Amino acid sequence: MGDVHMGVEAEAETINDHSSSDDGRKRVDIYPLSCYYFGSKEAIVFKDETLYDRINRMKSNYAAFGLRTSVEAVILVELFKHPHLLLLQVRNSFFKLPGGRLRPGESDIVGLKRKLSRKLSATEDGYETEWEVGECLGMWWRHDFETLMYPYLSHNAKKPKECTKLFLVRLPESRKFIVPKNMKLLAVPLRQVHENGKTYGPIISGVPQLLSKFSINIVDI
Repeated sequence: MGDVHMGVEAEAETINDHSSSDDGRKRVDIYPLSCYYFGSKEAIVFKDETLYDRINRMKSNYAAFGLRTSVEAVILVELFKHPHLLLLQVRNSFFKLPGGRLRPGESDIVGLKRKLSRKLSATEDGYETEWEVGECLGMWWRHDFETLMYPYLSHNAKKPKECTKLFLVRLPESRKFIVPKNMKLLAVPLRQVHENGKTYGPIISGVPQLLSKFSINIVDI
């Protein structure tokens, strides 16, 4: 089953009261992809042109602010009666979850809403939409100035350089997504993502396991 390409927009509040399934797992309601509108907006400027540039910027930011914290959203929709994960594709090459780096002193929830509005909303303030940011699903750590991240913090890593936190973000029944022209929003089947680190990287390919504690309920519209 191939990826479905689209464009984006949004904003939100945290709601923690969700029903449980018969087996005690928290229920996540997901809605058909056809319930959502997709459009595009002006391209955003990428700060890192090469891996070398990114590492140098990471070193500079670490020297100035210390540990870098990033927040990313796990957003699900239904297509062909199967849960799909929304991913951003950058420069028609690599994939990433919607989100980004927090500002100094910014909270996880506030920062994630800001990043989602910037990447997926018509306006960066996101006043036209709401984001329901739920529980933290997992955390990944960059032990040093390197490309690899790990789902644990080694006892040898006295001064980790980056922490990435994944949050479940529940969508309403309808929403408008507006994405920058130089990015694509894709709906990718969870079964295609599962343990497919070669294509999607270790963080994204591990998302299906993180979701195993939830009961995914497909809502027919």
